[in-house]
Amino acid sequence: MSKSVETYTSLRGAEATKQSRGRGSQRLDRFASLAMTARVALPALAAALAIICAGPLIAQPQKQAPAKPQQQAAAPAGHAKLGLGRQALPEEIKAWDIDVRPDGMGLPPGKGTVKQGDELFQAQCASCHGEFGQGNGRWPVLAGGQGSLTADRPEKTIGSFWPDLSTVYDYIRRAMPYGNAQSLSPDDTYALTAYLLYLNDIVKDEEFELSDKNFSSVKLPNAAAFYDDDRESTEKAFWGKEPCMKNCKSEVKITGRATVLDVTPDSKTAPKVD
Repeated sequence: MSKSVETYTSLRGAEATKQSRGRGSQRLDRFASLAMTARVALPALAAALAIICAGPLIAQPQKQAPAKPQQQAAAPAGHAKLGLGRQALPEEIKAWDIDVRPDGMGLPPGKGTVKQGDELFQAQCASCHGEFGQGNGRWPVLAGGQGSLTADRPEKTIGSFWPDLSTVYDYIRRAMPYGNAQSLSPDDTYALTAYLLYLNDIVKDEEFELSDKNFSSVKLPNAAAFYDDDRESTEKAFWGKEPCMKNCKSEVKITGRATVLDVTPDSKTAPKVD
């Protein structure tokens, strides 16, 4: 009996030892497998991290060294090039170069009659300026006002104040109609200018035709009241190298007073507002 027990115990011990060795072997195999995985994964992880960190640097384009500017011929004195932008194209210059001088320089070819201008004015201008140029609400008055420049409230219109017809044509061509500037053809602008001459009694005939041929022959009533700045000659006597800054006049007198102290219109004289 004791021998059997001894044998059984010995067998159990051997089997336990075998199982223990089997578990140890499995642990060693698992550890070896993890170690191999780590040896493979760590370099891959390090490479991935290197790519992620270097990504923004790779994505940014490499800055090229600025090209050396080519040597250009020396510009005339006073017109040195700044090296900014580019030279304007001929069509770009033409689009901006639309001003008209008093002598007619800059006028485009074209023509238009008073009657044609009347139709255009009623369709595209009268809503603001009135059917006869009298101005609606606070919109500018274009006609009338002759003889009012010396009054307390002068009416400065094309017929009463403006010196040159070129200002009329240039402004219409450049800025009118309001909200749709430069939509008028040259013929339309000539016709509207002719109609405004008619409204101001500068031309009397509805069949009058204004064109680039006869434009400079039309003179506005107040043209003679404008003159070139002549202060260089008329005021030269008042100039001095050493201007007086203290005690320049022995006695100070009031030579005049403003006749209208309150320039804000009252309810009786102010225009009605719709």
